[in-house]
Amino acid sequence: MKYDVRVKKLHEDAVIPTYGSDAAAGFDLYALEEVVIQPGETKLIKTGLAFEIPNGFEMQVRPRSGLSKKTKLRISNSPGTIDADYRGEVGILVDHIGSSNEEMGVLSTKGETIDSKADQGSYVIAKHDRIAQGVLQQVPQAIFLEVESLNDTSRGSGGFGSTGN
Repeated sequence: MKYDVRVKKLHEDAVIPTYGSDAAAGFDLYALEEVVIQPGETKLIKTGLAFEIPNGFEMQVRPRSGLSKKTKLRISNSPGTIDADYRGEVGILVDHIGSSNEEMGVLSTKGETIDSKADQGSYVIAKHDRIAQGVLQQVPQAIFLEVESLNDTSRGSGGFGSTGN
């Protein structure tokens, strides 16, 4: 099933999302500009895009598996949620979880060694790098009913680790 999602470029260099294949669940989100991320830092990567998500849906922002495998970069609040009523720029929060002595030189997310003033252990997100993926997800809204009691279950109030894990 396909849905129209309106996308507004907030910057002329922004890249409209693309799917990597016909059956891909996620669409690629691209960095608007070059960003250097030092070990231990969190940076906001701009996309230069605003979206009109259909009512009853959210856009989830998730990591790209290749980027997570090849680098120490992680999406901070994964999955991030873009609500249907949000009309501002979509940004991707990225953490560099490595240390300066774990990485060998300065790498772009494309895996190329680049010439930069960044310190060893840094990553450079190049302009137009695929930095994350978005997934359109239908989300029901709950109607919360205040009650005096809840139905009993075999688990009851057993919390963390109560199922044996």
